[in-house]
Amino acid sequence: MYTRLFVLSLLFVFNTVSPGIQAQTTEAEAILASRGDQFSPAMVRVAENVYTAVGYSPANVSMIIGADGIILVDTAMSARHAEFILAEFRKITDLPVSGIIYTHGHGDHTGGAAVFLKDVSQPEIWARHNFGSEDRPLNAAGMTIQEQRGIRQAGFALPDNLRINNGIAPAMRPDRANAFANQAVSDNADTALPDTAPNRTFDAQRQIVEISGIQLTLAAAPGETDDQLYVWYPEQQVLFAGDNYYRSFPNLYAIRGTPYRDVYDWIQSLDAMIAEQPSSVVPGHTLPVIGKTASLNALQDYRDAIRFVHDKTVEGMNLGMSPEQLVDFVKLPPELAAKPDLGEYYGRVAWAVRAIFTGYLGWYDGNPSNLAPLSPAEEARKVAELAGGIASLLTQARQSLARGEAQWTAQLCDYVLALNSNDVVAKRLKANALTILARDSVNALGRNYYLTVAQQLRQEADN
Repeated sequence: MYTRLFVLSLLFVFNTVSPGIQAQTTEAEAILASRGDQFSPAMVRVAENVYTAVGYSPANVSMIIGADGIILVDTAMSARHAEFILAEFRKITDLPVSGIIYTHGHGDHTGGAAVFLKDVSQPEIWARHNFGSEDRPLNAAGMTIQEQRGIRQAGFALPDNLRINNGIAPAMRPDRANAFANQAVSDNADTALPDTAPNRTFDAQRQIVEISGIQLTLAAAPGETDDQLYVWYPEQQVLFAGDNYYRSFPNLYAIRGTPYRDVYDWIQSLDAMIAEQPSSVVPGHTLPVIGKTASLNALQDYRDAIRFVHDKTVEGMNLGMSPEQLVDFVKLPPELAAKPDLGEYYGRVAWAVRAIFTGYLGWYDGNPSNLAPLSPAEEARKVAELAGGIASLLTQARQSLARGEAQWTAQLCDYVLALNSNDVVAKRLKANALTILARDSVNALGRNYYLTVAQQLRQEADN
């Protein structure tokens, strides 16, 4: 039913805003729509006293039931989401919240904390000592571009009928502008809310805590963020992985822009999780993995995929390859690429390769022609001269789009727009090219970004 409704909405939208673009659902769109099974709203019983709320918010929220209280692992993206989840938890137990553990500082994991803290005495709130470390240097530098790019990545500016999902989460909207910012800290500005910032932190590799008779190990696990931790519950052999594991090739680089995510550290964190020998794994997003064999296979496949991309990229770098050459050189081996839970629904191998290169060597690709390249406008003038002028560039852009060469069309339009940023024809051609690229992408973030910029270009062309 979901897929059928989605296809009908596409028929209307693409016939309305993109004349000439095929309205039939693409294979990539059908694959992405089928991902909804991973995050349909559900309360999953992971172990005797462990429940995970999946799909009520972009991030999972887990509840461990102790002797006289419950311990939460993460708290959803917003108060609205947290209220739904709390209502579901209350169908299982009336025990008060005695502890909260943040796996990391991303707002989709911390934003609903105040709801769970209403009408209870201040519980222990645990996190790593560097909680929120991804945001801190960006905020200090006055960095705001991430918010705009984050909106594009998440599809927040798109109409509902153009959004499918976010690859590892349902297509929801935040209650605040920057859904990625650390809300557990920033929400404290409102004195009417309970204090949701961590009041217990640790800087050792492992920290044993006991809350409501439940003994847990918190382990430092840098990966998607430097402040990441995982939670190990040895009595039930449940591992809460945070965002270092979910059912998709990982976002080793986020196109909204982030500081370098140390891929080598991420591999080592997965090694540590595997060493716990869990019988169940609760990811930061998507359905939990139940059963020891399935859990170990999932973590090992994930680790092996990341390690392959890292090592193959380094191999190519040592051969003098540029990022563009590395993207062609580094492909997951067939035995890993064929695994459904390593599909590129959220992260992409090509993005990871470029990030690893930049993380180790910086922007310079080793080619001296790129030490002082022509400006985009000057290069565009040279290309236009070769093509016979701007009109010829636009003709070639139309022809390439008709041949199905959407990427080349977009690049040709960029040359035109570098010379005349108000060229309406180029904006519309590029918008159509980006729409085609979006509809052929199983990667939700790339799709959202393409469609958001296409929407913006059409609006500019119509004004």
